[in-house]
Amino acid sequence: MQISRRAFIASLLGIPFLGASAAGYMRFWEPEHLEITEKNARIGGLKNKIRILHLSDFHASEAVSYDYIESAVQSSLSCRPDLVFLTGDFITWTLEQQERYAEILSQLSQKHPTFACIGNHDGGRWAGSSHGYPTFDRVQQLLEKSGITLLFNQSASVKIKDQSLDVIGLGDLWSNDAKPEILLDRKRTQKRPVLLLCHNPDTKEIVKHYDWDIMFSGHTHGGQLVIPWIGTRPFLPVKDKRYAEGLLPFEGKWIHITRGIGNLHGLRFNCRPEISIVTLS
Repeated sequence: MQISRRAFIASLLGIPFLGASAAGYMRFWEPEHLEITEKNARIGGLKNKIRILHLSDFHASEAVSYDYIESAVQSSLSCRPDLVFLTGDFITWTLEQQERYAEILSQLSQKHPTFACIGNHDGGRWAGSSHGYPTFDRVQQLLEKSGITLLFNQSASVKIKDQSLDVIGLGDLWSNDAKPEILLDRKRTQKRPVLLLCHNPDTKEIVKHYDWDIMFSGHTHGGQLVIPWIGTRPFLPVKDKRYAEGLLPFEGKWIHITRGIGNLHGLRFNCRPEISIVTLS
């Protein structure tokens, strides 16, 4: 039987001492207790190691403050990346204080080439049918002000450490905007590594027959609430529950899924927010 996030929290709160302790931990400590993780992936065609900072799911909202997001960005920069990828959900439902947000995000682009893709909360069919914007125009404007290159079913070439890379960003899967057929080849036609950005890791099913080396995704928040000891993640918003977080193999390629910076509803339990560094070699 699948329980809702609200029912799970209510069950904890129903035990007086445990409820108070768990509620305080989930709301006031873990959601902003960032963890920096480092992983390594070997892909073909690289001359030198490249450090990629992968951030996702800022979810700016009443539950996730700009002060916290700025702190996360500044901590990220201390990791000395060569390249920055942002994989969507910059907001939860609405965009407030665009100038303030742009100042924060521009700290990334001022120091490193920074690329982004759109998440389901950023606007589009899914968001418009829920509580958000029917288009992602406002988030697009935010990224433009921030000096960040948004790739919406688009590709870009970047040169890092004398190494040319192709970066491809897809539209959001839940909005039916991911169009790999207009960007990706089914067979390797060049020696440059192909790095794929798409918010939802379930996108792997529509890109698995195309040529790419590693895919960067967010969306899952790692489950956001993970039941201790048994590791169950009852609220994973993906079909394939095996792809919750981390660097995972897929069809001879790699998928990296970060737990993200922000959250929904201001809660995390046994699933800390994450600053991810992936070193390609």
